Amino acid sequence: MADGSNKAVLKVAIIGSGFGGLGMAYSLKQSGIEHFAIFEKAQDLGGTWRENTYPGCGCDVPSHFYSYSFEPHYPWAWRYARQGEILAYQHHVAKKYDFERHVRYGMEATAMTFDEALGLWTVTFADGSTVEAESVVSAVGQLHQPAYPDIPGRERFAGKTFHSSHWDHDYDLNGKTVAVIGTGASAVQFVPEIARQVGRMHLFQRSPGWTFPKVEKQFSRFERWLLDTVPFVHDLDRLRIFLICELLAAAYNGNRPLAWLVTSISKLQAWWQVRDPALRAKLRPDFPIGCKRILLTNAWLPALARPNVEVVDDAISEITESGVRTADGRLREVDAIIYGTGFKATQFLTPMRVRGLGGKDLHQVWNHGAEAYYGMAVSGFPNFYMLYGPNTNVGSGSIIYMLERQQRYVTRLLKAREAHGWDWLDVRAEAQAAYAAEMQRRSEGTTYSGDCQSWYKTADGRNTNNWVGSMTEFSRRLRQPVLEDYRGVTRPVAVPKAA
Repeated sequence: MADGSNKAVLKVAIIGSGFGGLGMAYSLKQSGIEHFAIFEKAQDLGGTWRENTYPGCGCDVPSHFYSYSFEPHYPWAWRYARQGEILAYQHHVAKKYDFERHVRYGMEATAMTFDEALGLWTVTFADGSTVEAESVVSAVGQLHQPAYPDIPGRERFAGKTFHSSHWDHDYDLNGKTVAVIGTGASAVQFVPEIARQVGRMHLFQRSPGWTFPKVEKQFSRFERWLLDTVPFVHDLDRLRIFLICELLAAAYNGNRPLAWLVTSISKLQAWWQVRDPALRAKLRPDFPIGCKRILLTNAWLPALARPNVEVVDDAISEITESGVRTADGRLREVDAIIYGTGFKATQFLTPMRVRGLGGKDLHQVWNHGAEAYYGMAVSGFPNFYMLYGPNTNVGSGSIIYMLERQQRYVTRLLKAREAHGWDWLDVRAEAQAAYAAEMQRRSEGTTYSGDCQSWYKTADGRNTNNWVGSMTEFSRRLRQPVLEDYRGVTRPVAVPKAA
């Protein structure tokens, strides 16, 4: 094996310091692996919760379940935590468990190459520096590369433009005429906040989404005292949230009675909050609930019913110097354009270049859509693992729960490799193919296969993002690695030539 005593060679290089990277650090430390580093492109940790600071930014999973199992009893102020509170929680975890000394900031990974002769990965960074590691764990996630729509003239607009993930807090929206393009999960949070500020808003909707009520409130002083004094109450609430999420997952994964119930609640919410039948019809989806990410909100629909907000469902034909023109020829002149168009979720690991055995390029391998064995390992790329990779997102549930199962699994693979004396582990192509086929076969019976445009799917309709079962099933299947699905390789020891 690679010489673990060589301080120049890391046992593990972790890319990214969000929930994936920090949780991976905890799992490694618990197993006795200390010689690792977390490489972060920015000057602070936090991942998506560091980068997204738009008004109203927060989590759609209740705080008690959107937290690590090893650090659950945090004094959350809100039932659904806001962005700043989540970032503070991540800093709390990093400090408490001594992760900060492992983080190297300002290190943006641009390429990773596997050296078969040495059995090592070389990670190259934007500044030209490199590190070597026995294993690499990518924890860059799915929601970090802003997606912009391919609209003619987008670069011609003379006013202010920005994406929700790069919010310009210095720009004063008060009294402005604003175009918002996109109606996804980010827009659902920031539109109600800025609708009260702007003079006029034109919201351009490609397709509507299903909404669901969100019990969003601050914990009272009594509730906070009870949770802090009797931690078991906190644990019961976490279990309650878990069970509700599993019920919703069943609705998305083919349980028709539950799907009908969830759909009915969503329709009732729309009827109650939007009294104008014409607007309500414009906001009614024509695809099954869960096909696109469900929008947990109490504020979205009332915001769209405000007199200063116009919902535009005509297609955009172009963006001009002064505004947005729709297919009917009408030009709406605006002061600013805000893109709430989400992320390039199906373009995993981009723009990093990953080269495995024989120089194999991972992005070429994924030319027709990303796939990986349990979302973590790809054949031909030994000792390389992904967290929050293909088919590991959840339509209902907490990604932190899913991440912790992946982190435990990867750690057990690392320990198994060490115990067997293997230089590397490479998932077998047939095991990966069988798993990928299962994901696509089971996707056909879920709401994710519905006729909608969603970040869950590639342009040709293939589900590359979402897990198609329950969180319970995912946990059970990842409890112990099946080593027969991997190829363990030990490099031959070089014998010096005779003099």
